[in-house]
Amino acid sequence: MLSAPLLFSAVTARAEAPVTPEPTVAPEQAPPAAPEKTPEPPAPVAAPPPVPEKAVLLPSRPLLETKLAAYGDLQFAYFNYGLNQNRAGGSQRDSRVEFDTSRLVMELKGILPEYGLEAEMEVEFEHGGTGTAMELEYEEFGEFDQELDKGGEILVEELFLQKKFGPDLAVAVGRFYVAVGTLSDWSRPTDYLGTLRDEAETAIIPNTWDEMGLRVRWRIPWGLRLTGQIVNGLDSTGFSSQMWAVGGHQRRFEVQRATDLAYVLRADITHFEGISFGASAYYGNTSRNRPKPDLVKQCEAANDSVVAPCGYVNAPLTLLDAHLSVNKGRWSAKGLMMYGHLENAEQVSQRNSRLSNLLGVIRTPVSDNALAAWAELGYDVAPWLGLHESHHLYPFVRYDYVDSQFKPRKELFDNPRFRRTIYTVGASYQFLGMAFAKVDFAHRRLGSDEFRPENALRASTGFVY
Repeated sequence: MLSAPLLFSAVTARAEAPVTPEPTVAPEQAPPAAPEKTPEPPAPVAAPPPVPEKAVLLPSRPLLETKLAAYGDLQFAYFNYGLNQNRAGGSQRDSRVEFDTSRLVMELKGILPEYGLEAEMEVEFEHGGTGTAMELEYEEFGEFDQELDKGGEILVEELFLQKKFGPDLAVAVGRFYVAVGTLSDWSRPTDYLGTLRDEAETAIIPNTWDEMGLRVRWRIPWGLRLTGQIVNGLDSTGFSSQMWAVGGHQRRFEVQRATDLAYVLRADITHFEGISFGASAYYGNTSRNRPKPDLVKQCEAANDSVVAPCGYVNAPLTLLDAHLSVNKGRWSAKGLMMYGHLENAEQVSQRNSRLSNLLGVIRTPVSDNALAAWAELGYDVAPWLGLHESHHLYPFVRYDYVDSQFKPRKELFDNPRFRRTIYTVGASYQFLGMAFAKVDFAHRRLGSDEFRPENALRASTGFVY
């Protein structure tokens, strides 16, 4: 048993011993919290598209084909006779030279082959076109003056819309060439050998004659092509002794009178390669297409409220022709014979003699009948000269005969000056059918030896594409 002093000393020593503090454990730090993400709004739910009542499908644009063609003709001529052919002995001796921008023709076609539709336009600028201008003339006291700057013509010769019904039938409406004679199909400079279009045909009917109306073309097996036309008729105020029905072409006014229609039928056989021949017929009245209703019948019981109470004088024009074209091997030939008849030509002539000077017509008596014939023949000598096949050189001869007073009525003097015969020789050069150069010499004789013969030397050049 321990004594009290020992126990006290032990307790004291324990109390005096240093007390080692227990290590303090730092609390574990939590990792930094990730930033809170803003909750994305829920994606909107797309509404179902409305169902159309009927789907509309737009048609695709149809294929449009365009074609551009043109030709130009420049003329250079020498004449050994004067301009006045109405003298007693014919034209006086003279020595004249003329240059002429004869014509520039541009043709544009638009074709919708899917629908069989075709639109065609042809514009001709003759003799360089035409133009007028307003000028202020101080030499005439400061007055305004309108002058003719260029004395040519600008003509819309074709403007029509055509619909094809299969490969053999086509119907056209608009302005197109009248299917009479040779120039309705062969009017380009490379279609004929002479420097000029034939003088015979262009002396009794309009040159490249175009009118407005309806046209039907039908190709039949064995190479037969039929053409039918209904067009506006001619105006008889323009008929004359020297040019017969040429002046009846309605160009003097803004609109064409079609009260009297004309009917055309043409048949061409193209079965034989390089050869085409056929015939055509034209019939149309001319009384009611005059500017004024002045060719009317006279009667006693006339109604003043009617323009022509007793009717019009019947004056129909009839044309018949046979034509031929040959381009076979190295030969080239064309020919035509045409006859024309005008009914009641005496009454037409009497009324025309009283027309106003302002109308700008000749007012000479017109014959009952007219006759025209022409032919040309050429042979390609380019191979003989060693030229490439792209070159063609045709020496040629041509014959024209025209009588615009053929077998007239008894009341009308058969004037021999209107019976003309033209002999032509020359040469025609073509390159690829696109460029051409021609030269020819023409000798014209009138219907009597009393008239002096007329000679002309011409050259022409131009292009066709």
